Amino acid sequence: MTTDHVAPTHPVGPAAAAAVERAMTPLAVLVLGLAAERPMHPYEMLQTLLARKEDRFANIRPGSLYHTVDRLLARELLCVSDIERSGNRPERTVYAITDHGRAALAHRLTVLLQTPSAEYPELYLGLAEAHELPAATVIESLAVRIDVLSAERALFTVAAEQATGRGVSEIYLLDIGCRCATLTAQIDWLTDLHARLVDGTLPWDVVRGCRGGGPPLTSDDFTTDPTTREESPR
Repeated sequence: MTTDHVAPTHPVGPAAAAAVERAMTPLAVLVLGLAAERPMHPYEMLQTLLARKEDRFANIRPGSLYHTVDRLLARELLCVSDIERSGNRPERTVYAITDHGRAALAHRLTVLLQTPSAEYPELYLGLAEAHELPAATVIESLAVRIDVLSAERALFTVAAEQATGRGVSEIYLLDIGCRCATLTAQIDWLTDLHARLVDGTLPWDVVRGCRGGGPPLTSDDFTTDPTTREESPR
């Protein structure tokens, strides 16, 4: 059974736009991307995302995926294109992307590419407060992390090589290229830090809470215009 597609008269205005923005989670972007390829039912979406290992972008679970589909349908970013019935099997609803959905997907992808998000990587926090730990603990912890990152880089490198060998265009592997480059930069930096701690060229103050005799970073340290800096209190 195929339903006639009627272009939705989607709401406009700030409130509706804000509702669409809230709906555009990482999983929603993945779902709309699949629907842009061709109409699919949610179970097929789930299997396709897992087969492509796209759970590297979002936590993909059946419940969350079905909820995302319902939310996109309510926002008129998806529409019902077909209801499949086969014997005694439960019917399956097939969803297609709407023109409104294509526009929302294009807008969200543009924002993702242009705008760095306000992320708080835990590694940076660990490094910022690492002075609270003995040098031996830091050295051991860095070695463990370097091994984990190296294994992750090797996994994605092999995956990209195999996909390329099958004739997959690089435009479908851009995230892996960026991920491997980022991992390489992080591994190199951490390896250098680890080496300097091991050979003692980076002295490690064992006094808890000591910040090298000076004040911690202040907002002035991140100011590029020297005329706006204030003198630190003496």
